[in-house]
Amino acid sequence: MLGRDTRKAIARLAESVLSVKPLVEGLASPVRVVPGGRDATVSPAGRPAGEWRALRRLLDRVARRSGVAGLTLARDTAFDDLQMFERVISERLALAEWMRCATAVPVDRLGEVDQVLTRTLADSFEAFSPKEAITSVDGVPLHVYAAGQGAETVVLVPACGMPVALSESWVRFLARDRRVLTWESRGLFGAAGHDGDYGVDVGAQSADLFAVMDHYGVAGAHVVGLCGGAVIALAAAAGRPERIASLSLWHGAYGFTDGGAKTKHQEGLIELMTSAARSRAAARAVHAAFCQAMLTSTPADAAHLVLYPYASPELLYRYCRLNTGITGTDVEPYLARVRQPALVVTSRDDDIAHPAGSERVAAGLTNGQLRVEAHGDHISLFSAQDALLQVATDFMAQHGTARSTA
Repeated sequence: MLGRDTRKAIARLAESVLSVKPLVEGLASPVRVVPGGRDATVSPAGRPAGEWRALRRLLDRVARRSGVAGLTLARDTAFDDLQMFERVISERLALAEWMRCATAVPVDRLGEVDQVLTRTLADSFEAFSPKEAITSVDGVPLHVYAAGQGAETVVLVPACGMPVALSESWVRFLARDRRVLTWESRGLFGAAGHDGDYGVDVGAQSADLFAVMDHYGVAGAHVVGLCGGAVIALAAAAGRPERIASLSLWHGAYGFTDGGAKTKHQEGLIELMTSAARSRAAARAVHAAFCQAMLTSTPADAAHLVLYPYASPELLYRYCRLNTGITGTDVEPYLARVRQPALVVTSRDDDIAHPAGSERVAAGLTNGQLRVEAHGDHISLFSAQDALLQVATDFMAQHGTARSTA
């Protein structure tokens, strides 16, 4: 019988493999992984062949049960010889710590491994918020997700191009007493066969919000927008106010005709995205530099998710088209038309989206309420503690009931 520590280690490995699933799916197979990282002090190359066989057997088992295809354990490859995204995945998996553990799992105990995996997968975010595939109003495929139950519905508008798992803490928290709907950006997820000839402006992206609501039979909802999703939420509330009870806009990346205040990071990112959005050839030309810049500015614990839209030149091209559709939109005309209660949240030290943009939006809304945190930015927003997430639910509770069912 497998020991308790071995079972816990297998469960942690399964959680790690699941966490890199979006990035693996965005890359061309095979995706090589090695035990060891940039800071490894001992090379695993000298490990006994039996440990390698055991680790490969365990990794293959976990990956197959988790639905992660393409991971290949590379014994004769040094960490520095991997491609950039393979290094990100290898560091996330931290396979070196599993090598000795894997030898504690003989072939005749693989059935017990499956038992551990069944329990781990049942508790996973994939199980908590199941994925469905739909098409939006213009025929573009969308991956949509639902979680929780309750009389009210919340639609979470994610940051453009990010896997839904990046918003896991938000979905789990909001779903404690509400139904939560969300989706992943058009053209990037589940649209590999789509030719890319689809709407990328804010109008098309806000129409996706209502396609998600319609799919789940939801007539009205509270809406929470994160980062660029705040612009989509504003556009939706201005266009179909009868369906949105309240808005909660967090660290929005807002555009204005006169430019508005922008951080240096914001200016540089918009310039790079504008260049990459011009054509697929332009995206290929800047892909390597773009990826390196994002890797150096992204915390290691979020890199496996945040870097998804940079996994290939094609994904980068589509992502930049969507993002420039957001950043190139003047939000000023929406403000006077949005009369729902709106909470606008930023922080004093957000160096990605200038807090002055949120201040301007809050001031222009009829029922806008500004909240400025002392600290926080786009990355820390996704790992927000319960106390901050409670701000969103308290605001919804103060401002009426969303008529959920059509």
